[in-house]
Amino acid sequence: MQEQKYILKNQDSFNLKDIFECGQCFRWNIEKDGSYTGVFKGNVINIKKEGNNIIFNGVCEGKIQDVVEDYFDLKRDYKKIKSKLSKIDSNMEKSIKYGEGIRILNQDLWETIISFIISANNNIPRIKGIIERLSKKYGKKIIWGNKEYYAFPTAKELKNVTVEEYRKLGLGFRDVRLYETTQMILNKQVDLEKLQKEEDTQKVRQELLKLSGVGPKVADCILLFSTLKRFEVFPIDVWVRRVMNDLYIKNENENKVSKNEILSLANKKYGNLAGIAQQYLFYWRREA
Repeated sequence: MQEQKYILKNQDSFNLKDIFECGQCFRWNIEKDGSYTGVFKGNVINIKKEGNNIIFNGVCEGKIQDVVEDYFDLKRDYKKIKSKLSKIDSNMEKSIKYGEGIRILNQDLWETIISFIISANNNIPRIKGIIERLSKKYGKKIIWGNKEYYAFPTAKELKNVTVEEYRKLGLGFRDVRLYETTQMILNKQVDLEKLQKEEDTQKVRQELLKLSGVGPKVADCILLFSTLKRFEVFPIDVWVRRVMNDLYIKNENENKVSKNEILSLANKKYGNLAGIAQQYLFYWRREA
């Protein structure tokens, strides 16, 4: 693979920290100069912002412009989305101003499934460490700039990995789940190609819930953050429960706020943009 460069000019709704620190991805790391380097779909790319320009530099499987446009969903009009959501209420408007550069990535479905199984009851540094060790041990090596990077391993590359071998990578209770899910996908008990083509979000969710280690919250993260791109889903974690209770529900005990109550409210307020609204609210509440 040859090194390639692409410059994106005057792109609004694109802020590196907002995109990579909002909880949707685990393989992007900040460099000393404030740029970010990431490994995705067999590509290694460094991104930095200079004035109004965003500079992409790296090695890709394909033309860098096409790779970037697909992964960062650059054809989608986030200005229009933000304008629509901002009109809902002042809380939404404030959260959008805080995370105005967020974009939901088109992440590989298989990688997103495994990454979010690993994320269960885990913290970001630990999740990133496990994924890095998994990739280094079983993924394809990519050399760029005299440095070694490792692509996320495919299901076939993990075919013969045992539970014990996963445990050695620090997966904890997730080792069995990773093993079982990999086998289910290899055996087509859950067919990822069919999932990509299925239009009914509920049917896709039910299929994802068959996978070991995939509960409702992980399923919703996969639906939102992968190439499945279901913007109507609203993943709920402790931060989202807190922000929805503080801003709208106002129950004295936030733990008594039910998931159904939050989902009903999110659906009513944000409709088919609920997932994007969730990212602005989550990022604002967690970071601000």
